[in-house]
Amino acid sequence: MRASEKTRRLTGLALLTAIVAVLQVVATFIKFGPFPITLALAPIIIGAALFGPKAGAYLGGVFGFVVLLACIMGWDPGGSVLWNANPFLTAVICLGKGILAGLCAGAVYRRLSNTPMAGAILAGIVSPVVNTGLFCLCLTLLFHDILIAWAAGTEVVYYIIFVLTGINFLVELAVNLVLSTVIVRVVSARSHA
Repeated sequence: MRASEKTRRLTGLALLTAIVAVLQVVATFIKFGPFPITLALAPIIIGAALFGPKAGAYLGGVFGFVVLLACIMGWDPGGSVLWNANPFLTAVICLGKGILAGLCAGAVYRRLSNTPMAGAILAGIVSPVVNTGLFCLCLTLLFHDILIAWAAGTEVVYYIIFVLTGINFLVELAVNLVLSTVIVRVVSARSHA
């Protein structure tokens, strides 16, 4: 890799790192249910599209770290409950779901890079599906008693789909789909630069 390309990559990743961190800190205080919304997926997808799956995984890790910090600091009440119950598993979940959401978005975009719009749209779908899906799966498998307590007698599957993640997931998905054209323009502009 040429020195100018390395510099461009480092600069781009530094800028996207800051954007991911700021967006997720702000999003920590926006809730449509018991957990904060995720606004940081779009810059993760942009980074994954521009710099590849490893960059997506890195940016997803930054997102996961900010989510974990919110759990530790008590900014995210639901995450704080999980942290107090088992800090190690909470850290694994926060970091793992973020890293895999970025990695998968990058892999999907790379696979479909010959059709950038399709790649951006599918990466925009895959990222929140992986993020939310892994969270729900881990919550069900690793924090089942807490999940049952939160459901408070409601059918668990209904609670997960319609209360715990429903609106958040739909907003995250909609934001990514709306921003797909922006992602394509950013990637296209970089390619022509």
